[in-house]
Amino acid sequence: MNHALKPATDAVAEVATERAAARRRSMTRAAAWLAAALALAMPLLPASAAAPRNAAARVDGAFISANASTSRDWPSHGLDYAETRFSRLRQIDAANVRDLGLVWSYNLESTRGVEATPLVVDGVMYVTASWSVVHAVDARTGKRLWTFDPKVDRALGYRGCCDVVNRGVALYQGKVFVAAYDGRLIALDAASGRKLWEQDTIIDRRYSYTITGAPRVFKGKVIIGNGGAEFGVRGYITAYDAATGAQQWRWFTVPGDPSKPFEDESMAAAARTWDPSGKYWEAGGGGTAWDTLAFDPELNLMYVGTGNGAPWSRSKRSPAGGDNLYLASIVALDPDTGKYVWHYQETPGDNWDYTSTQPMILADLKLDGQLRKVILHAPKNGFFFVIDRTNGKFISAKNFVDVNWATGYDAGGRPIERPEARAADKAYDAIPGPYGAHNWHPMSFNPQTGLVYLPAQHVPLNLMDDKSWHFNEGKPGTPHGNVGWNTAKFLNAEPPQSKPFGRLIAWDPVRQKAAWTQELVSPWNGGTLTTAGNLVFQGTADGRFVAYDARNGDKLWESPTGTGVVAAPVSFELDGRQYVSVAVGWGGVYGQAQRATNRQGPGTVYTFALGGKAPLPAFAEYRAGKLLQGVRYDPALVRDGTALYVSNCVLCHGVPGVDRGGNIPNLGYIDAAFIENLDRVVFKGPAMARGMPDFTGKLTPQDVEKIKAFIQGTADAVRPKP
Repeated sequence: MNHALKPATDAVAEVATERAAARRRSMTRAAAWLAAALALAMPLLPASAAAPRNAAARVDGAFISANASTSRDWPSHGLDYAETRFSRLRQIDAANVRDLGLVWSYNLESTRGVEATPLVVDGVMYVTASWSVVHAVDARTGKRLWTFDPKVDRALGYRGCCDVVNRGVALYQGKVFVAAYDGRLIALDAASGRKLWEQDTIIDRRYSYTITGAPRVFKGKVIIGNGGAEFGVRGYITAYDAATGAQQWRWFTVPGDPSKPFEDESMAAAARTWDPSGKYWEAGGGGTAWDTLAFDPELNLMYVGTGNGAPWSRSKRSPAGGDNLYLASIVALDPDTGKYVWHYQETPGDNWDYTSTQPMILADLKLDGQLRKVILHAPKNGFFFVIDRTNGKFISAKNFVDVNWATGYDAGGRPIERPEARAADKAYDAIPGPYGAHNWHPMSFNPQTGLVYLPAQHVPLNLMDDKSWHFNEGKPGTPHGNVGWNTAKFLNAEPPQSKPFGRLIAWDPVRQKAAWTQELVSPWNGGTLTTAGNLVFQGTADGRFVAYDARNGDKLWESPTGTGVVAAPVSFELDGRQYVSVAVGWGGVYGQAQRATNRQGPGTVYTFALGGKAPLPAFAEYRAGKLLQGVRYDPALVRDGTALYVSNCVLCHGVPGVDRGGNIPNLGYIDAAFIENLDRVVFKGPAMARGMPDFTGKLTPQDVEKIKAFIQGTADAVRPKP
């Protein structure tokens, strides 16, 4: 039994007391307070569908660049190559946004997280739901044109860290490109949804690689990166020919086994920043490029954000220290060849899951009287960066939330770390924590105001090195260790002392300070859209879609959405009318076990315009049962059950009776018969069809009894006393 989990019953009681008090103070804050316990198939065409047409036939690089000056369509993930998410449409503005109303809603028929940015071209919307299912929708009416389900094996949902989500598709010359959760890149005919080609992007299927990000197409090449660093993989990014699917190039983000030849000089240079005594290549090293990409056609450079280390703990993957390139970096590549050009590392020697995969924006800013081509970036580590995109040189960095791992950055662009932030022997209340001060939720940049609209947050979580960690050992007490996680960290070995928050920040990247802020009721709010009508749109964790004045942050309009929003909105024009759309569906890694609304519904696309009169779809109340009671258990098993729950259950289901549940139920508020028959659930159970792993061979019947004891024992510990 590891010292981070003892005494289990005392820890449970301490957590229960702390959480119960927090819930009495504020139910919404309680939902954000993390557990301190340890914590192709052919498409379906409706009979009524009109004759298919290929609305994406004219989308190419020239179209995307030309559209950036009008914003009539939304043809690429961030609207334009610079990923600004700034719509030049101004029919809807700060003076009339109060007249915005629903025009149509569309049921995505999903119950897990929806993170997609819809693409809209020539009146057709292309959007993805959970499990990488693609929907083509008539953007005027909300009627389905076709769907494509890549048939991802639902039983493999656990092989990704952060829900079975997908952030959208790419369009190019009549094709729709979707990267499926299980690692396949698929090209579809945009008119019919028929599969044209498919490629397996995964280099070694013994490892838990997934894809959740949206592809991009640069110069006729479909670019995609993979996820999986929590499980222990080596990061890379790959380019495929858009017409044929043939692989064009691949660039690895971290070096491999130094006993073998390095792929190129960039890998040889990176290897000099890793300690080989840690055998980092056995756990892959990490650095997965799972989200952000941008492209500058004039410079002919594409920019990639890289991820965290595998494992998280640097003391285990690189015992002698080192920067561990190219973790937590922005890297510039030649899009024609995939060759490394330059890098800037935002978190050298990452030790906190401080990925740099958060969306970046390309902009031209006047700094000290000189117009500079820059990258604007707000990664997980809590600092807002401005770097020169021509050469990767550091310009400035300022924390946009409170941080405790560094006091700032020196003139050379290196963080000034607090020594205690890397302490391995005691729990450290990392601020920000691994959920990040900013996660994947897109930000936007308005050149009229000069401001970036940034979803910021803090989710309390403390970290402590697991000195006895070994790759894929999966011992009890390691966070999700028995389902493949390899962090070499204990989570919440002590109750965190920091407080959660969600916040919308209008950040001035020239002055490096906030121009205005809006406090939100919970972490994990949606991405942003800004427009030439002086507006900022954002969905919230508590189930609202809100418009703010981009200049001063005044709230001007809102609409309920039922469930919480995590994705970013888009705007487009049809027949002279401006629309605003957002795909809604609560989820993502935080949203699996936590929520900030008592309503729920299927994933839904909402589309609004001035004068819209359509009724909102019906919202259902979240069906949380009474606190679990009556399951017989041996109290002596609770201690061992605690460690087993942490290594198998906690990051999806939360702490029983303490957390509220998200798009996955909390086991403290479930029917007693379910827990009494837990063996029928965890061993080839019916929930496998919804993403539940099969624990056959991973747990014994005796282990299940211990987990049952922990679940009921925790519920009893948090139950209000007469």
